Amino acid sequence: MTHAQDMGRPVFGAGRGDQDQAREGVKSGRQVPLSRVLAMIASRNGGRHLNTMQGDAGGRPAYFVQWQLENGRVVVFVVDAESGQIIGRQGG
Repeated sequence: MTHAQDMGRPVFGAGRGDQDQAREGVKSGRQVPLSRVLAMIASRNGGRHLNTMQGDAGGRPAYFVQWQLENGRVVVFVVDAESGQIIGRQGG
């Protein structure tokens, strides 16, 4: 585990292992699909999806969704991957 993961921040440039882990989590019902998370963010904030990483936030699996708001500012939404709830926001 890297220091960034210890701090609950996304690890940029995460590899295929994260994608495989996310797919397995969704298949097993432990994680909500990323598509549902993106639709929820879009409906509440407008703007567009830029990138997503998977990591750890407070000991729980999380999606770190980089999003460009309609005003051009970039925000990273921290979303609990198991519940689909936004648990944090960085930037914007």
